[in-house]
Amino acid sequence: MNGTYLNPFLEETAFYNRIVLGSLVPNGLWAPLPHFFQTWLRNYLGGSLLYLVSGVLWCFYIYYVKRSLYIPKDAIPSNKAMLLQIYVAMKAMPWYSALPTISEYMVENGWARCFSRISDVSWHAYLMYLAIYLIFVEFGIYWMHRELHDIKPLYKYLHATHHIYNKQNTLSPFAGLAFHPIDGILQAVPHVIALFVVPMHFTTHIALLFIEAIWTANIHDCIHAKIWPVMGAGYHTIHHTTYRHNYGHYTIWMDWMFGTLRDPIDDELKVL
Repeated sequence: MNGTYLNPFLEETAFYNRIVLGSLVPNGLWAPLPHFFQTWLRNYLGGSLLYLVSGVLWCFYIYYVKRSLYIPKDAIPSNKAMLLQIYVAMKAMPWYSALPTISEYMVENGWARCFSRISDVSWHAYLMYLAIYLIFVEFGIYWMHRELHDIKPLYKYLHATHHIYNKQNTLSPFAGLAFHPIDGILQAVPHVIALFVVPMHFTTHIALLFIEAIWTANIHDCIHAKIWPVMGAGYHTIHHTTYRHNYGHYTIWMDWMFGTLRDPIDDELKVL
């Protein structure tokens, strides 16, 4: 690839670095760093802030502002449980931040099938590529997550860290990123592999990686939104209590296709 093609990606990541680091870190501390490490620091600080601020606001709203409306009082996790989840997530955050940093490096060097502007391909092509990308990611995360359960050493040494949260009163939005760092990276890897399979808008790819922090908070808040075919918290809470159902990420389609879907409405009817 020639420099003309690559320049927009370098310019874009440098722009994001200036915006985030320039707002949060004294210029003398970050400006001398090589571009790769600037990008990692930006991802680390941005990811940490997104996780902590969204988690605090989410928990404050559902546990205090709307106390007992969404979550029964005896199902609200303790502050100790939430602080432990924050500790596990923040300990892994430096490693999580490496994945978007590496994916940006690959794009900047022309190793992936990214385009910098939607006008490079047209809106119709952009939407088509985005749909294929999301289907690929959904398929990849489903099978990665399922194998983290089915392959016993992977479960024991990696995924079990996340599954200590196995009841409603131990799950909270903060549990969304409370993984062993290798586990968290493995489940996000389909986002990066997809860049080699389908042309993808670079900014959208980066945005989707960060939206993961919001999405995972959503599916761990134990509030069943009943928006078909979204894999919401009602479905994911069942995953944490049965360990064998609802491995999907954004939608229920992969679980439906591969026979692992369990509907929270059916569970409610059985209780009645």
